[in-house]
Amino acid sequence: MTLSVSDVRAARERIAGALVETPLNLSRTLSEISGAEVYLKFENLQYTGSFKGRGARNRLLDVAPGRGVIAMSAGNHAQGVAHHGALLGLETTIVMPTNTPFVKVARTRDLGATVELAGADVMESAVTAREIAAERDLEFIHPFDDPLVIAGQGTIGLEMLEQCPDLDVIIAAVGGGGLASGLALAATGHDRPVEIVGVQTERYPSMADRLAGRAVSTAVAGSTIADGIAVTQPGELTSGLLAEHGVDLLVVTEAAIEAAIAMLLEIEKSVVEGAGAAALAACMEHGDRFRGKKVGLVLCGGNIDPRTLSVVAVRGLANQGRLNRMWVELDDTPGGLALVSQVIADAAANVVQVDHDGLGSTGARSAILELRIDTLDRAHAEAVLQKLLDSGVRAKLLDW
Repeated sequence: MTLSVSDVRAARERIAGALVETPLNLSRTLSEISGAEVYLKFENLQYTGSFKGRGARNRLLDVAPGRGVIAMSAGNHAQGVAHHGALLGLETTIVMPTNTPFVKVARTRDLGATVELAGADVMESAVTAREIAAERDLEFIHPFDDPLVIAGQGTIGLEMLEQCPDLDVIIAAVGGGGLASGLALAATGHDRPVEIVGVQTERYPSMADRLAGRAVSTAVAGSTIADGIAVTQPGELTSGLLAEHGVDLLVVTEAAIEAAIAMLLEIEKSVVEGAGAAALAACMEHGDRFRGKKVGLVLCGGNIDPRTLSVVAVRGLANQGRLNRMWVELDDTPGGLALVSQVIADAAANVVQVDHDGLGSTGARSAILELRIDTLDRAHAEAVLQKLLDSGVRAKLLDW
């Protein structure tokens, strides 16, 4: 099937009123940091927490009334299908990988879907989903390799180019490629060239490998914080569209994605998941590529597990030198702990945690402290350490 910008425009009319036209805001702070003029498209503000409802809604409108549907998903497509299926009176079943974050499983069930857990990733879940579809005569709703889904995702591009017509680049995460394919189609209808750039994590670079013609995967082993784009087999339709429209694929590190999540939380006061932060990660990690350009970043989802978010936030503070681990050995006599506290307070730092061990020290009359202290930055932490050393306290900063 041949897809064009007219299909994206038709999708926009079909889903109008059922989804939010999300804001596209200039981030002055991220622009100053990156050297690009950065605009953020807040798709994490959709009711289901991601852009996926756009494509799901457009596809579900073609399902016969009353027929059941099934999909495989790591979470966001699941919620889009569940929510819009319920609105349209369709029974929905979602097959999710066994390692899907609990918050996504619970939310999908809350939206009215029956959830089955199967497979280590979405491709393995797809096998089970297709088997169930055949057994129960359910209509299979693919999360990315479907023309109507792609056209629905492309409506984001139409909105962005209306909200900021002189964008030079739009950057978006790529798992199976549905979002980037839709954006590429939308860009063809604009009155000036707009570059579409896709982003993958180093642990799941399947689309980047395919478009580059690499027969051997460059994937790095291990789990990923960007579980929403953890796709091992890119779509056939989407890979063809990305190649046809010259979409470039960048690969970013897990550390860059974590840093981007923390930056969006602190600077923009916005919660995003790993896939949602991938565009910013690319803008930062490949900064020379975008410096001086008007860049639109699609924050494609905000469905992050709260525990994961808390870990990322703490690690972000640690990486900036604002939360520090410090080892201290002091004489186990009255006043020792008070001295350490006073020196740290006089240095304008703050102790947030103290572990006191009077038995695990190197001497019978000494004690070990492990502290966590808040400081302005790494230089401040080093200054606190020096003041402790100058006071005769044995101390050192520890790695996380």
